[in-house]
Parts: sequence; structure tokens; C-alpha cells
Amino acid sequence: MLESPRVTVITPTYNEKESIAELIRRIHDLHIENLDIVVVDDNSPDGTGSLAERLGQQYPIRVIHRAKKEGLGKAYIHAFKEVLALGPETKPDYIIQMDADLSHDPASIPRFLEKIESCDVVLGSRYTRGGGIENWSLIRRMVSRFGNIYASLVLGIPYRDLTSGFKCFRREVLEAIDFTNISSVGYNFQIETTYYAHRNKLKICEIPIIFTERKQGTSKFNVGIIVESFWKVLLLRFRK
Repeated sequence: MLESPRVTVITPTYNEKESIAELIRRIHDLHIENLDIVVVDDNSPDGTGSLAERLGQQYPIRVIHRAKKEGLGKAYIHAFKEVLALGPETKPDYIIQMDADLSHDPASIPRFLEKIESCDVVLGSRYTRGGGIENWSLIRRMVSRFGNIYASLVLGIPYRDLTSGFKCFRREVLEAIDFTNISSVGYNFQIETTYYAHRNKLKICEIPIIFTERKQGTSKFNVGIIVESFWKVLLLRFRK
């Protein structure tokens, strides 16, 4: 009998004390075999990292404690490098990334794992049939939609939701990416990883997800993220 693939779910945190316990419980309740959860905490002032450590007494959690807040991209890269450096008996086959604020529904994870069997990267898309967004203002919807259309046109890649943070990778995809080329701090990191996977001629699929704006805590979305995405997409386009 073949062993089930090893699955690692990575979620970065900064002041997510109000949601992290429920997120971990809901992931665990999916009863996924060979599952590990990695929480990457940027020294949250609200004690998220300490709470995650306590949750590790009950659930299969490993906490990476970073010294300070440096942005989403650096948190993910730190975690990717650590899980890729594990030994052959513990290194994951599939790596899922998702937000810690419950905007990404853990109930979608089995669909990612089903789809990754025939793809190299699976994007959770708000902009494919069946996908959507709940509790966003019209302005934020327009900014997000325009940003995805802009990135797709400039980079010449066909995916509808390049800024989605709910994704699943085969391990080999991340092993093939040179993370020294990735400099984005905010959500443009999502565009960069998908762009490099596409440039490596890997098979990228999209599945619909419903993104629900956080009910607790404070959104990390700001004007700086918009500006970074605009000019770094241009840099990506002309980088060799």
C-alpha cells in the first residue's frame, strides 16, 4: 500500500491571536494524513507565537519565530527554505500556503490536494467561475481586479488571480525557484512565485475559492502594497 503524500500547511502570522486557534483546529479536523502545520510568526506583540507553541502540544504544529515583522514574502521564503531543507523522510510532497485570519477557508484544502495530483501549482482563485469575495468594499474589489488584470497583461500570463495567497505547490516547484530573485515584501510575492513557476513551464491550475475578509484583527492591505505591486510587476517583465 502506497504511503499518503506528506502535506505541509504554512501560515504566516502577525497579531493573529484571535484566529490562529480556530484555524489550526479546522485544519486538523480535516483528518489529512501525514500533515504538518508551520506557523511563521514575526514576533507578534499580541503573543500569537506563544499561543501557537501551546497549540503545538495538541496539534502537529511547528512554529518558526522571526525576530521582527519583515513582510509576507520574507516570512514565506523563510518557511519554504526550512521545509525544503528537511530530510527525505520528513520533507513534504505538497506545500500549501494560506492566510491565518480565516479569510481562506480550510475546508477548501482537500480540493487543492485533489487538484495537485494533476498539476504542479494550484491557485485558489476568486475570479474563476464559482469563486468570489465577501465583505470587501467596491473600491478594494476594483483595486484587486485591476491589479490582477494589469499583472496578467504586463507579464503575459493567463491566470485570473495572480495575487491569491491560497496556493498549493509540489515540492519540486519551490526547489526550482531561486528565492534570491524574489524581493517583494507584500502581496506581490504571490505574483512572483506564480510567474517563476510559469516561466519554468510548469502546469498551473486554478480552482474557485471564496475569500472572506477577516472579522477580527486588522487587515495588512495598504497603499504601499499597491505601489509595490505596480512597479515590481514592471521590473519582473524586463528581468532576464
